[in-house]
Amino acid sequence: MAADDTLSFATVRDLARMLRSGETTPTALVEHFAERLDSVGRRYNAVVTIMLDRARREAAQAEAELKAGYDRGPLHGIPYGAKDLLATVGAPTTWGAAPLRDQVFNTDATVIRRLRDAGAVLLAKLSMVELAGGLGYNQPNASLTGPGITPWNPEAWSGGSSSGSGSAVAAGAIPFAIGSETWGSIVTPSNFCGITGLRPTYGRVSRAGAMALSWTLDKLGPMCRTADDCGLVLDAIAGPDPDDPTTLPEPYRYAPEQDRTEGFRLGVLRDGLDDAQPEVRANFEQSLAVLSEFATLEEVTLPDFPYAEVARIILNAESAAAFEDLIESGAVAGLTAPEDRWGAYARTVIPAVDYLRALRVRRHIGVALDRLLARYDGVVCLTNAVVAAPLDMPLDAYFGKVRRLPVGAAGNVAGLPAISLPNGFGERGLPTAMQIVGRVGGENAILAVARAYQARTDWHTRRPKVG
Repeated sequence: MAADDTLSFATVRDLARMLRSGETTPTALVEHFAERLDSVGRRYNAVVTIMLDRARREAAQAEAELKAGYDRGPLHGIPYGAKDLLATVGAPTTWGAAPLRDQVFNTDATVIRRLRDAGAVLLAKLSMVELAGGLGYNQPNASLTGPGITPWNPEAWSGGSSSGSGSAVAAGAIPFAIGSETWGSIVTPSNFCGITGLRPTYGRVSRAGAMALSWTLDKLGPMCRTADDCGLVLDAIAGPDPDDPTTLPEPYRYAPEQDRTEGFRLGVLRDGLDDAQPEVRANFEQSLAVLSEFATLEEVTLPDFPYAEVARIILNAESAAAFEDLIESGAVAGLTAPEDRWGAYARTVIPAVDYLRALRVRRHIGVALDRLLARYDGVVCLTNAVVAAPLDMPLDAYFGKVRRLPVGAAGNVAGLPAISLPNGFGERGLPTAMQIVGRVGGENAILAVARAYQARTDWHTRRPKVG
């Protein structure tokens, strides 16, 4: 069997090779990562439920199939964790909220089913900010499992709302995880935890069986060690689904062997660099130097729109509708963060005219951004202008020191894919990151750029000292 440390931080691609060479087995991986989740993952408040019985059954099946020569693909026999807003048979789906700690569904979400069909083994439900942060939380401690902690610094936040997914992957407690993003909830914890996270195009991945926060903004995507791993997982979970009418009609295939490795054309968005922490700025400039080895770079600016205002109105109005029953029942009074207990009520009084106006502006945003992105394989920018927040500081006090980057709101409002890549370290030894934003449907283009960058750097291989 392979050494424990090798298993803990191996990529999906490497684990697949090890399974087929006999260096390990699906059942051995389940036992190894179950122990890691329990001993290491819980240290960072990353775990809600370890589904050991189900995982052992699925691993035994995968092991028998592989021995018999039935190979479902690169995820076959590999354990993973799911953000606890995805419905799963055999464990509660808490949505990160104390009032819902016993909530149970009798079906699996489409993403869970598709991963099972690909042979992946569901091992854990991972922590998250309560209700995916939809009611206005302002502190790291806004979850029934406590504040998410990045493995790089025990006094720093792992980011929201896919906090457990980021921490668990970074700590070597799980090979990959599924997160969700409405406005930064995949790319930010990926940044703060030093891993690679992919936000797919809106509609690329079915949300059937996932908690709804904002029907026209929510997206599900992979959080992994590498861009290549993200592509492998996306290949398994993407595609049309009759249970989710918002899914794109065309199938998706990840085919890295068909991609270019150089000759890319990239836009460079410098927005936020003037306000960024010095290390974040320096690491971004160094990343551009690496990118220039295989791509042509050209500075760009975002079209002038009120991105944050549009995103905020859509998110707040739709979350008020999504959580209407929870609000009217008074169950929000049991949430962990005090601001979440009253924030829900403010969202119920948003005028319909404001929401409709935001939707009208959104259409213009989509057209303008597509016109910009059509010229490039992707646009490169900061993921965040600062490293992870301290656990003991209100989020507005920390992030309020810098202007919020408009690209997060713009990308989510327009449904654009993006990938966050670790690119160095900053204050308090915490990871920094850049992101590559693509055109609608352009996941393979930004994945190709990301793979080329990671082939020339080793930031994605760095490991926190977690024991």
